[in-house]
Amino acid sequence: SGGLAVLYGRRRIGKTRLLNRWLAPRGGLYAQAIEAGPGLQLDQIFQDVKSGLDAPVAPRTWEDFFSILDHQRGRVILCIDEFPYLVQADPSLPSRLQRWWDRRPRKSLLLILCGSSRRMMHGALLDAAAPLYGRSSLILNVEPMEYRDFCRASGLSNEQAETFRLFSLVGGVPKYWELLGKLRAPLDAAESLYFGYASYMENEPRRLLADEQMGGLSPAGVLEAVGRGARKPSEIAARHGTPQTQLAKVLYALLDCGFLKREVPLGQSERNPKNVLYSIADPCLRFWYQVYSPHRSRWRSYPAAERRRLINQHASTVFEDRVRAGHPGARRYWEKAGEFDLVRPAREGSSPEAGVVVTEVKFRLLSPGEKLRLEADLRTRWERTAASRRSPARGYEV
Repeated sequence: SGGLAVLYGRRRIGKTRLLNRWLAPRGGLYAQAIEAGPGLQLDQIFQDVKSGLDAPVAPRTWEDFFSILDHQRGRVILCIDEFPYLVQADPSLPSRLQRWWDRRPRKSLLLILCGSSRRMMHGALLDAAAPLYGRSSLILNVEPMEYRDFCRASGLSNEQAETFRLFSLVGGVPKYWELLGKLRAPLDAAESLYFGYASYMENEPRRLLADEQMGGLSPAGVLEAVGRGARKPSEIAARHGTPQTQLAKVLYALLDCGFLKREVPLGQSERNPKNVLYSIADPCLRFWYQVYSPHRSRWRSYPAAERRRLINQHASTVFEDRVRAGHPGARRYWEKAGEFDLVRPAREGSSPEAGVVVTEVKFRLLSPGEKLRLEADLRTRWERTAASRRSPARGYEV
């Protein structure tokens, strides 16, 4: 029935392939914006779609292009990919587009705007102050895919530890899955994708940060600090060489883009700025900053066992995240008495005060005896915490 659809998600996630697969059987028109001046951008868009339009002359302004769309016969489906490039070159475009959209005579037009920059897509289309706010009939945030999707796509068993180690190197990004080809050993995959000469992943963080208009050393420096173990704001500021008061802006920007995630202990306020831990959200970026960047100069001098240990150490953090994601309301918990991988309400939907289950997560096979010893240690450590008096444990698990 027409309308405005907005689709966004990080680079390599599969937006363009998804759009082209959907557009093809419907006769939709597809254009991809380029990084250039407004005149060249408009010409590129028109050249991409003119074969599907009745247009006697080429447009010289965006208003001319909108007028061409208004005078088409039959239904028109138009997708403009990399929309943020257009806004970057002409910040007035969203307002001009909004003025035309609200007055357009052809309500059957379906316009799809797509982009990789979450910040710019929100600023132009989705934030309350955006010119086109409230006009979208459909908003799709294309998220990274799941571990089971990776296993299905790769034809691998989801119960093998080696498969999960492989997944931890490429995360939920389908483009990276394709780069694996026939590689099935995690060490071979790390060598090829990250540590090989002129490897594909060598400059990937810079490309992702550039998409979000986050150039310069500051965002990358924060990610380097977090990747090397600085998780509290004070630690990040010290490693980055920046006063903590000046760190808030870049931290919020990295959170908005999905590069970082912010955790507070179970039962504490999200607004508590003092007891906060930051970590890199995406498995690929985490491996880049946690393993690749600190070790790339020495990697080839390490024995194979040490390389595998570093990969396994990284995979274990991704595994912890996946286990927590499988339990609604679950969080990490920490205080001076110790840190706990996962604490969740004993009953789904209940508050922690009604009781919790305390969990230790291990990315390795354990014997029944080892499990019992870990559970006993977990009980002893939890009973020493202040949280145990607020949230009594109803169970312990490994």
